[in-house]
Amino acid sequence: MSTALFIVDVQNDFTERGALGVAGGDEVAERISRYLDAHADDYEIVVASRDWHDGDNDNGGHFAAEPDFVDTWPVHCVGGTYGAEYDEVFDTSRVTHHLKKGQGKPAYSLFEGVADDGRTATELLAEHGILDIDVVGLATDYCVRASALDAIAAGRHVRIFTDLIAGVHPESSDAALAEIAHAGAELRSSSDI
Repeated sequence: MSTALFIVDVQNDFTERGALGVAGGDEVAERISRYLDAHADDYEIVVASRDWHDGDNDNGGHFAAEPDFVDTWPVHCVGGTYGAEYDEVFDTSRVTHHLKKGQGKPAYSLFEGVADDGRTATELLAEHGILDIDVVGLATDYCVRASALDAIAAGRHVRIFTDLIAGVHPESSDAALAEIAHAGAELRSSSDI
């Protein structure tokens, strides 16, 4: 096996009850859990990322009192809070590596995250000889997009499971998927696996 599953930011603040809730977020979390039940053994590693922002500063301009919802955002995913925890319906028991991203600065890509032991996604890919990466999670038009593009830039073959993602806006999500596909990713349904 030389395949990894990247699960991007399936957190309470990005699902329906959260500070930046994505419509369909809970449903995606549930579907990812079911997919893991059936397919976790198909992967060398299963990596999940979380935004994990500081609560005592603006995280390098990432938080704003009057956010533009493009580069600045309301307070979300503050480390140690309910909003930063994984969504309640996301079963993390098959996740092998957890990465926290942000921590004082803006961060969108899973590749910007760090495990508690200091390892990065790049190091994990090298350690495990990963050539292929399947990407799922939230939100399509921001962190899924950034993570997929970084995986492609790292020379990996990337598949996006379109039934295991949800975005903030339909138009920007469609544009993100088109951009990811143009960069070389394969878009497919997890039910095809």
